[in-house]
Amino acid sequence: QVQLVESGGGLVQAGGSLRLSCAASGSIFRLNTMAWYRQAPGKQRELVARISFGGGGTNYADSVKGRFTISRDNAKNTVYLQMNSLKSEDTAVYYCRFEGGLGYWGQGTQVTVSS
Repeated sequence: QVQLVESGGGLVQAGGSLRLSCAASGSIFRLNTMAWYRQAPGKQRELVARISFGGGGTNYADSVKGRFTISRDNAKNTVYLQMNSLKSEDTAVYYCRFEGGLGYWGQGTQVTVSS
């Protein structure tokens, strides 16, 4: 069992920045890929960014490339999403996901970007 707790969401103006954090329980955290997804109202949940267990491999949705950065600190069992140059279309609930085994989801954190 893996438990994930996201934090760092909030309300920000367009062009601003936020940093999301996802703290995970369990020693297997460092052995698995982690990811951030988001779901806007009326839309399907979509992958935002993914990072390999060692942190050396990352991939991003085209819509966030060059603006968002995913990173992880395995000593702290935490994955981060640094979001810069935020746009109104980034408004969504952001979810952390542990992608090992059957996969586990966090509860989500709301990000609202005002234009």
